[in-house]
Amino acid sequence: MEEPRSILEAYSRSHPEEILIVELANPEDEIMIYKGFSSSLRFATASDPDVPVIPDGAEIRKIDRLLAPYHPQAPRYIQQNLTWMDFLQFCRG
Repeated sequence: MEEPRSILEAYSRSHPEEILIVELANPEDEIMIYKGFSSSLRFATASDPDVPVIPDGAEIRKIDRLLAPYHPQAPRYIQQNLTWMDFLQFCRG
């Protein structure tokens, strides 16, 4: 089975008008994914794009879809609080 990281990054590459905010439960973190690149919003992110920000086996708490560009003071949500299964169903149509 394909890792969530790969699916999320592939989705964001094919939808450059969107930003994904992924909240992880284990390890606890909040990740922004835009145009296929992931960055932690809580911790330092490695400058090497080959170093995964979402570790294998991470537990996804929720996913928010937002319109780009991202404005932290006024985010423009498309969908909020998607579970991993909700997101997969959405991607598969």
